Amino acid sequence: MRRFKIPKQPSSTNKSIRFPNDVIEAVETAIRGKECTFSAFVVEAVRVALESLEEEEET
Repeated sequence: MRRFKIPKQPSSTNKSIRFPNDVIEAVETAIRGKECTFSAFVVEAVRVALESLEEEEET
C-alpha cells in the first residue's frame, strides 16, 4: 500500500458530505500550515482507501 501524502488541490466537482466533528478537527490539525485544503486531504485519503481495497481484492 502506498503512503498517504498531503496533496495540493486538484480541479474538482462539488459534493456535500457530513463529517463527525472529531474527524474535522483531526484533519484540520493535520493540514494546518500545509498547502492543502480539507477537500484535497479527504480526496487523497479516499484514493488511498480505494487503492487499498483493490489490493485486498487481488489477494
